[in-house]
Amino acid sequence: MDKQRIFHLAVLMIVSGVSQSALGQGGEIRPGENLVIQGLPAIPASLADEVRRYTESRSASFADWHPTERAMLISTRFANTAQIHRVRQPGGARTQLTFFNEPINGATYEPRTGRYFLFTKDVGGNEFGQIYRYDVADGRVTLLTDGGRSQNGGIEWSTRGDKIAYGSTRRNGADRDIYVMDPLDPKTDRLVLEVTGGGWSVLDWSPDDRQLLIGEYLSVSESRLWLLDLQSGQKSLLTEPGTESVSYRNAQFSKDGAGLYLTTDKDSEFQRLSYMDLATRQTAVLVDSIPWDVEGLDLSPDGRRIAFGTNEAGISRLYLFDVVGRKLQRVDAVPTGTAGGLKWHPKGRDLAFTTSSARSPSDVYSLDTETGEMSRWTESELGGLVATELSEPKLVSWPSFDSREITGFLYEPPARFTGKRPVMIVIHGGPEGQSRPGFLGRSNYFLNEQGVALLLPNVRGSTGYGKSFVKLDNGLLREDSVKDIGALLDWIGKQPNLDASRIMVMGGSYGGFMTLATATHYSDRIRCAIDIVGISNFNTFLKNTESYRRDLRRVEYGDERDPVMQEFFERIAPLNNAEKIGKPLFVVQGGNDPRVPLSEAEQMVERVAKNGTPVWYLMAKDEGHGFRKKENADFQFYATILFAQHHLLGGL
Repeated sequence: MDKQRIFHLAVLMIVSGVSQSALGQGGEIRPGENLVIQGLPAIPASLADEVRRYTESRSASFADWHPTERAMLISTRFANTAQIHRVRQPGGARTQLTFFNEPINGATYEPRTGRYFLFTKDVGGNEFGQIYRYDVADGRVTLLTDGGRSQNGGIEWSTRGDKIAYGSTRRNGADRDIYVMDPLDPKTDRLVLEVTGGGWSVLDWSPDDRQLLIGEYLSVSESRLWLLDLQSGQKSLLTEPGTESVSYRNAQFSKDGAGLYLTTDKDSEFQRLSYMDLATRQTAVLVDSIPWDVEGLDLSPDGRRIAFGTNEAGISRLYLFDVVGRKLQRVDAVPTGTAGGLKWHPKGRDLAFTTSSARSPSDVYSLDTETGEMSRWTESELGGLVATELSEPKLVSWPSFDSREITGFLYEPPARFTGKRPVMIVIHGGPEGQSRPGFLGRSNYFLNEQGVALLLPNVRGSTGYGKSFVKLDNGLLREDSVKDIGALLDWIGKQPNLDASRIMVMGGSYGGFMTLATATHYSDRIRCAIDIVGISNFNTFLKNTESYRRDLRRVEYGDERDPVMQEFFERIAPLNNAEKIGKPLFVVQGGNDPRVPLSEAEQMVERVAKNGTPVWYLMAKDEGHGFRKKENADFQFYATILFAQHHLLGGL
């Protein structure tokens, strides 16, 4: 879940500039009171000016269409955090509507007249998101949910547009129950489905608003679909479990309510566009000619066309499917890169989406599906960078220990850097994430100014390569993915343009675990490592992660209550193998992280420091699972540059 954030954690893609208040009188960049540091050297103030053009790029993402006008809400950052803006026409001015110290997590218009929109926001990255209403007429903001330590989100509007259904953990902090509310009257909020587990969500309302389509996420490989009758409160299972694990995603009611359009990997390695007849509960494949995952779909308001994307070796493709004529059309006008957030305008015809590439930060486009004309709604600034000078990735592959082919994306520095180049291996999180060829943001600095090659592997367990590949690192197979990195180190050693004696490994979240594991297994083959919000021991991680996540993570990693699994976790824990880390380590952590708790970082730093290995530590008290605020991200970036200069590039 939350896959769009996983890669960003690893490659430090938050872009921003340094605050003048952070500049100390001694010509140093002084950390704010919210930052805890250990082992870091003084950061010279001159560094901020040196790297400024790499920290000033901006990105934009689509939030929602206005229901009656050809206008939209987008998310972008002008100051310290991403906020909601209105854009009235392609290329139009971005008018900021929300002004909070915390970033806003999406927005959705009231679908009848657009007189208000809803958004979610947490505090300090704790991910206890609350739902708010923004009244367009006067800018007044009203809290709609409990405001406490609960997660609230996954908003879906009723067909009539007068109610929302959403998920919330407020009952006990662990189970994600389903609620219905009229946003104009928070007192109407009512529990309609009490569940067990944190993986439940609302997918759609039936056309007559009598039923809710509910998803139950069990793991990346298994999920279920349910129908909830709102009058009786009874739910019925649509997808009976079989002998194989099956994943169902992106489900929506057909216009007549007789069936569902969805994607599923039933009888396939990949997610395929399919249709379920609700009377028979039988599922038929609509498109089986694309040997890649279908990701994201949206049914046109008239119910005649489906827009969907595919993930083809990491590249996004956009398709339109004629429901009546069963005809498939590929849209070639979409910029090459990654794309998502597909949504039809309520009046039909216009289809919005967000796209990015190695040479362009994410921006919002729309497609006129009648004429094929593409409109660009935002043009995010590169902050002084020149697009044509940014490296485009190459798809590379190498054989692993079991002869299985593993792939990744290699970004090479400009040709003016001669000789074998140092390498940063950047490992994605998830573990069911996937490194894809998007915009690197500030990480372009390492390519363009330090001459470092960036290599982003997709080790076993990554999505995008079929469901069998995803399962190859489950449970007791966990360290097989670490061996994929060992095989990558072998491959680097055979490349004439890469320097196997100067390698830094880094990653965020599960990628942080992979970084720590690589540092224990291959300490003699790397120069240094950066662990960002990483897991240092699966036993302590599963004990302390938020309760609404625990069972979902046990399915992927293994159940620590099983003595065999518990012993395995203790044996492979980087924490318990810290004496093998002989190269400098930099640990970055958010103090409010609900996913990988602060304790995972603290115990690792303490253990490595006891061994006498150089260790840097940076913790932000007002961040969670990765740094999202400009000033914090700035400091992390400057510290990362110094770490690379000291430990990866020293002597060059």
